[in-house]
Amino acid sequence: MQEVDNLTLRRFLRARDHNVDKASAMFLKFLQWRREAAPDGFVPEEQVRRELSQDKVCMGGVDRTGRPILVAFPTRHYSANRDMAEFKSFVVYLLDKICSRIPRGQEKFISVVDLKGWGYSNCDIRAYIAAIEIMQNYYPERLGKALMINVPYIFMKAWKMIYPFIDNNTREKFVFVDNKSLQETLRREIDETQLPEFLGGKMAVIPLKDYVQHPQAV
Repeated sequence: MQEVDNLTLRRFLRARDHNVDKASAMFLKFLQWRREAAPDGFVPEEQVRRELSQDKVCMGGVDRTGRPILVAFPTRHYSANRDMAEFKSFVVYLLDKICSRIPRGQEKFISVVDLKGWGYSNCDIRAYIAAIEIMQNYYPERLGKALMINVPYIFMKAWKMIYPFIDNNTREKFVFVDNKSLQETLRREIDETQLPEFLGGKMAVIPLKDYVQHPQAV
C-alpha cells in the first residue's frame, strides 16, 4: 500500500511540474472530491446503469508497452438523454476500471476514441469538458495517449470549444490520426493480437457492462 501511495503522490507532483505546494493542493482537493464522488470507495454499478447500457466504452487489450486499452465510441452518446450527475459518476466508474487494469511497473492506460459517424446529436460540450476535468484533476498522469480516429471535420469545431479547458500536460496526450495513416499508427502502438477486431486486429472488445474484473496479484 505504501508503494501505491508513493506512486500516487509522484503522479500529482508530475502533474504540477514538481511544484510541491501546487501538488499538495491538488492532492487535498482530490481527497475531498473522492469522498463525495465515491463515498463507498467505488461507484456502484446501479448508479450508472443507464450509461453502461449504451456501450459507449469498451475494454480492449494492451499496447506494445503493456498499457491497457480503453475504447470509446462517442457516437453512442446523445446529449439529449444525458443526466450530468450520472455521466460524471460513469466517468469515475470507467476510469477506476481501466486504472485497476494497469499492471505493476506501468502507470498509464491508452485510449482509442472512434469518432466514426459523429454528428451534432452526439455533440455534448459540457459532458466532454466534465470528463476531461475529472481525468486531469483527479486521475493525473494516468492517460498515456488518446488516439482520436475517424475524426469528422465537424468534430473539430467542437474540439475548439473544449481545447481551452484542457491543461498543457493533457493536451499533448491527444493524437488526431489521419485516415491515411490509421493502420500504420495503430499497428505501431498495438500488436495485431491486441488490436480491436473492428480495426482489423484479432482482439474482441468487451463492453464495460460485461467486463468482469480479474483479481490482480498483490
